[in-house]
Amino acid sequence: MHPGTLNDSGMKSRGITSSIILALALALALASCKQEENVGSPQDPSASPAQNTPAQKTPAPQPATSATETVKELPVSPATPPPESPEENAAGDKPTSPRVTFETSEGSFVLELDPVNAPISTQNFLSYVNDGFYDGTIFHRVIDGFMIQGGGFELIDGKGSQKETKAPIKNEAKNGLQNKRGAISMARTNDPDSATSQFFINVVDNPGLDPKSPDNPQGFSPDGYAVFGMIVEGMETIDKIKQSETGVKRMIVKSPNGDLIENPMSDAPLRDAVIKKAFLTQSQ
Repeated sequence: MHPGTLNDSGMKSRGITSSIILALALALALASCKQEENVGSPQDPSASPAQNTPAQKTPAPQPATSATETVKELPVSPATPPPESPEENAAGDKPTSPRVTFETSEGSFVLELDPVNAPISTQNFLSYVNDGFYDGTIFHRVIDGFMIQGGGFELIDGKGSQKETKAPIKNEAKNGLQNKRGAISMARTNDPDSATSQFFINVVDNPGLDPKSPDNPQGFSPDGYAVFGMIVEGMETIDKIKQSETGVKRMIVKSPNGDLIENPMSDAPLRDAVIKKAFLTQSQ
């Protein structure tokens, strides 16, 4: 074999070996770069130490949402009105409702009024209370299983006599309050806007006294009788009065022309149930 040919083959072999070594070196370098790129990638649970604990793995973070999409998806919260007073906000208490205590010959009871839903009736009632109007008046009409009524007749020489009142007020029966047991309502004539001082307290639920509507077909009329408060203490006194023996008693009433005349009235307690005193015990 020609020596020149052998030398060429050796050179070729050395060239191939060098190429292989160079390729291996390049492959090793690329592998090293890959490992460096993987450190701290978003898919690596250990990339964010603040999101992990030593004993717990944290799932890979979700793809970020663009600022525009985030704003669109967030619900818009309505503005919250400031509290009525710093004291109310600090204590977390609701505004108090006025309460009126009645001391009667049969015991005491306490009413809590609703100036929010029945502002006209509440103001009217409180004006009579503050004037001492109800002191010395009687429950002149009592029907067990229905209601007890008072606030209009005082005792004069042992006989019930109708008192002069202020101007009548607007009917607030459509305020959503119901004539349930313990509810106090304004008494009136057939004219819806004729209530003055007289009131009644329901001794049972009386849906017939609420405005007649598709939701309350039991109502006697579409006008109804305005509820403006509830008994919160002393319902046993109301129950005692409702059990009074009743009958017909002659009382002094106001005629249509304004004159006071003697007239028989039914459902009157035969033994007087007297309101000794009515007074405000908790203001709004």
